[in-house]
Amino acid sequence: MIFQAPTLLPEEMEVLQKINAMRETLKYAISTPGRWFGVLRRTTLARNIRHSNSIEGINVSKDDALAAVQDDEPMTAEKSTWQATIGYRNVMTYVLQLANDPHFCYSEGLIRSLHFMMIQHDLPKHPGRYRPGPIFVRDEKKQQNVFEGPDPELVPGLMAELVESLNARTDVPAMIRAAVGHLNLVMIHPFSDGNGRMARCLQTLILAREQIIEPPFCSIEEYLGRFSQDYYDVLAKVGRGAFHPEVDFRSWIQFNLIAHYRQASWLLQRTRMTQRVWAEIERLLARYGINDRALPTTVDAAFGYKIRRSHYRNSALVSEQVASRDLKSLVDHGLLIGEGETRGRIYEGSPILKEIYFRNYESRTNVDPFRQGALPFPPTAEAIR
Repeated sequence: MIFQAPTLLPEEMEVLQKINAMRETLKYAISTPGRWFGVLRRTTLARNIRHSNSIEGINVSKDDALAAVQDDEPMTAEKSTWQATIGYRNVMTYVLQLANDPHFCYSEGLIRSLHFMMIQHDLPKHPGRYRPGPIFVRDEKKQQNVFEGPDPELVPGLMAELVESLNARTDVPAMIRAAVGHLNLVMIHPFSDGNGRMARCLQTLILAREQIIEPPFCSIEEYLGRFSQDYYDVLAKVGRGAFHPEVDFRSWIQFNLIAHYRQASWLLQRTRMTQRVWAEIERLLARYGINDRALPTTVDAAFGYKIRRSHYRNSALVSEQVASRDLKSLVDHGLLIGEGETRGRIYEGSPILKEIYFRNYESRTNVDPFRQGALPFPPTAEAIR
């Protein structure tokens, strides 16, 4: 027996409808995107990777997360941290490829393969294999075990049941199916390590298969990373220290709906911000006579990312020589500030770019959509053109 999706309450259906309205607005905004969309897409993927790993104590800078997405070298990450980051990037890249695969189906083999891709750098943790023995989650602050996974002999049967439920035809909304899939995997705890990351990855895959919106924008991994204590708390409340699929887990469903609501709000805000910042910098580069191939990198710098020559070269698709010349021009015009020697030179956005960013900045909303009267009206499609 595994966790089964509950019947939604009227207030949960209302929040779900509001989330869907925001997602439709976001879908419209990116359906015929300009060049700015590439910046938004890769930084969104970088945030998902960075924040999902951070929940497990695998911390990289936002610059290194973006470097992973761009297949660049890290700036500061240590070897083991970088290997874990690259592993998660590879898994998420494959998940995004599966989003519109017409021959797709869930299987234990797929889940185990994703797990292998994720932690293949750490063979003692049995990548791609179910755990061979018992497993405990320990709270080091309390010096006690707070969760015990099911007996290892039960894992294959529970995973087979999970896969069967994922492939079943159902009218349950995708956001709810994804939340239940996440909960089942994390509570079965089938692997020796990486169970949380795999559960979040599975949730993103279920959402991506929905194909309502571009796959990177359906994930709530960034939200879970930013509110990791709330995430731990609700899992602890539902888990009660062991695998209890018979318990009421509506608190988990509502936590996920809040996460989707806030994440969709953040993405709408970033969509507006990215378009406005892009447009201002585009006019600025035209005024200075700088080739617009510099736009994506300059927008990255405005958003606070550090720039290397390899970053610029990959973004603009130019040679080393052209990249060096373009970066020098951006420095000479006061748009970038460079530090370090030639080979390891790092560039940051100048006060001019920072001022453009802050002029267009919108604070992230942390509205609780279940509070009476707290729901703001979702922005219209016209408002974010």
